[in-house]
Amino acid sequence: MTASQSRSILVLGGARSGKSRFAETTARSTGLDRIYLATGRACDDEMRARIEVHKADRADDGWTTYEEPLDLVGSLKAFDKPERVILVDCLTLWVTNLMMEEGRDVDAHGAALAASLNEIKATVIFVSNEVGLGIVPENKMARAFRDHAGRLHQAIAAEAAEVYFIAAGLPLKMKG
Repeated sequence: MTASQSRSILVLGGARSGKSRFAETTARSTGLDRIYLATGRACDDEMRARIEVHKADRADDGWTTYEEPLDLVGSLKAFDKPERVILVDCLTLWVTNLMMEEGRDVDAHGAALAASLNEIKATVIFVSNEVGLGIVPENKMARAFRDHAGRLHQAIAAEAAEVYFIAAGLPLKMKG
């Protein structure tokens, strides 16, 4: 599959911009079986509570939820069927998880994820935080995070059939 044949969609936006809601609505509109791949890790009580709220919101809405903090390529391949839509929320949490694991080559994982989209038959919707619109972060790790996320977004956008930027709950179609 080339980028023009890809069934993937990238949804970018800032925190609380409405990007997850847009992605979920888009997934519902496909009429396909829905898989939700959550990348978040419950590292503290506040994050555990957020995760539980998100799970409860989707519980009676036809989603099958799986948590996958690291192996997105393996999970996409495991759940890959043409009659499915897989929503990955979110890529920036995935980047964080990879950075926190010793010895992980974040850019290599990102390149592998982008390359895998050529093989995936399911519709895949990626949600991610656009973190490159602000000031230059003051510390090395934050700058590395911003740089990894930016490169990943470019790689996924190059393969995606559609790309949207969400601001104030409003989608701006950038590609497709």
